[in-house]
Amino acid sequence: MDRLDYYRQCIQKLLIERSRGTVINAELEIQRIFDPERDRYLVVYLGWDKHLRIYNSLMHLDIKDGQIWIQRNETDRPIAEELVEMGVPKEDIVIGVQPVDSRPYTGFGGAPSTTPSSV
Repeated sequence: MDRLDYYRQCIQKLLIERSRGTVINAELEIQRIFDPERDRYLVVYLGWDKHLRIYNSLMHLDIKDGQIWIQRNETDRPIAEELVEMGVPKEDIVIGVQPVDSRPYTGFGGAPSTTPSSV
């Protein structure tokens, strides 16, 4: 199996497992959004809590330049470690929520930021 196909399978399995269960408020739904063509994967909660609109991205992972980028993880689970347990090398996981200068110290991939720097 191709490495990127394997990464896609790992991400989808992880997000499905981490988003199972019920939501406390019955008017909220869990949506899993998988875009393997552009390599974007999200889990969002959306709906209503009385008169308050709820929209929250719980988890967001991308595959960029052959690495899995953890863009958001609002769970209490260390999903980077879970990806390692699934066989993804640490250097192929980027903790995107960490500042660029901190990434080399995470023990995971330290890919440079894709954000242009200011001069």
